[in-house]
This record gives sequence, C-alpha cells and structure tokens, in this order.
Amino acid sequence: MAAKKASSRKSSRKKYSKGAGKRVESAMRRRKRGTLRRGKSGRGGKVKSRKQAVAIGLSEAREKGAKVPPARKGKASARRKSSASRKKRSTSRSRS
Repeated sequence: MAAKKASSRKSSRKKYSKGAGKRVESAMRRRKRGTLRRGKSGRGGKVKSRKQAVAIGLSEAREKGAKVPPARKGKASARRKSSASRKKRSTSRSRS
C-alpha cells in the first residue's frame, strides 16, 4: 500500500514550472509571427518547426532559472547509433 502512495505522489509532481510554460508559449507566438530565430545570435534563420520552438522556449526558461528538466544532448537517432556502436565495440575488444 505504501508503495502505491509513493508512485502516485511522484506522478503528480510537476516537472515544469509556470515560468517555463510561459516561455514556451512566448516562443510559439514568436514562431507564428515569424520573429523566432535559431542560433545563439539569431542569425541562423527563421524557426519553422514546432518542436524547435518548444526547445528554444525551454532553453530560455533554463537560462532564467525556471524549473525545467536538463536538456538531452544530441539527436535521438544519433544517441541510438552511438549506443549501438558502443555495444559492438565492447564485444570486438573482448575477442581480441
């Protein structure tokens, strides 16, 4: 019974703060207007992807100190490839 309470408490805990949500909303609005730009200095061109707009909003929230989980590094496909290559490497090393 106690284990069930702990799991329900954990799921109800918020991962993102209100401030983080506001930053993401702002980034989405700027994307719609066409003023959201990619890159640190904003010279990378307009952001067209919704996912990228959300990522920019979350990174802005992190900079301001809002409660946001840490960013994942690299693309998902690149992470999958690197983990697969690590598995291959470990077997070949043990054989030699």
